[in-house]
Amino acid sequence: MPLILITNDDGIDSPGLVALKQTLSRLGDVAVFAPAHSWSAAGHTKTMHKPMRVRRGALADGSEAWVTTGSPSDCVALALLGILDRRPDLVVSGINKGPNMGEDVTYSGTVAAAMEGVVSGIPAIAASVDGWEGWDFEPAARVVEQVAREVLARGLPAGALLNVNVPALPYEALKGVLVTRLGRRVYKDVLIERKDPRGESYYWIGGDPPDGEPLEGTDFWAIKHGYVSITPLKLDLTDYALMESVREWNLQLAR
Repeated sequence: MPLILITNDDGIDSPGLVALKQTLSRLGDVAVFAPAHSWSAAGHTKTMHKPMRVRRGALADGSEAWVTTGSPSDCVALALLGILDRRPDLVVSGINKGPNMGEDVTYSGTVAAAMEGVVSGIPAIAASVDGWEGWDFEPAARVVEQVAREVLARGLPAGALLNVNVPALPYEALKGVLVTRLGRRVYKDVLIERKDPRGESYYWIGGDPPDGEPLEGTDFWAIKHGYVSITPLKLDLTDYALMESVREWNLQLAR
């Protein structure tokens, strides 16, 4: 039986973990390794400056899980470095509360945990459900099960992962699956300044939920029109076309 490692950035108490674990258990053995609290928008944080705690815990359905004070990326690293006694065949991160599309992937702890698996040479999937409240994870879990089955059978190229976003719709209402490119996220962040009891300023970054440009072929277009979006991502961020342009600058060290 293959071993599937699942984690998230919403923390051990998220019902998205339960839905994912119950569904992926049909494909193989499942190990859950999750953060003790939410790490939303943590990006690819790796804890190097302080020790981490790891303990046995449980999901809401009573099934066993590992819990750590570390980040989503730490969950994967700790599991692979020896907490688990078997090397996983697949890493699945999610199901995230809210979408991870466009530039979100650079902030997302969900995507970062999948990247950590890829860094170690393990195929990985990041999964998120659209919407900002009232999440139903069952449709997304069914979608991820189908994607995971294919990845286990076919594999993925080295350095690649799949970023899956599912509309907040009943399973029967989903129109299908589209392979997409990253779109452009439109953030609506606002700086909120307040005063503490000593009269000194402190700040929150707030604002309305972000939007996106729904250009055809992008993850935003797919979700807006009721389709599951699957965006292949790779860790190589090199802009090869720009390399040639920068070479033409003929930069020389000043002497």
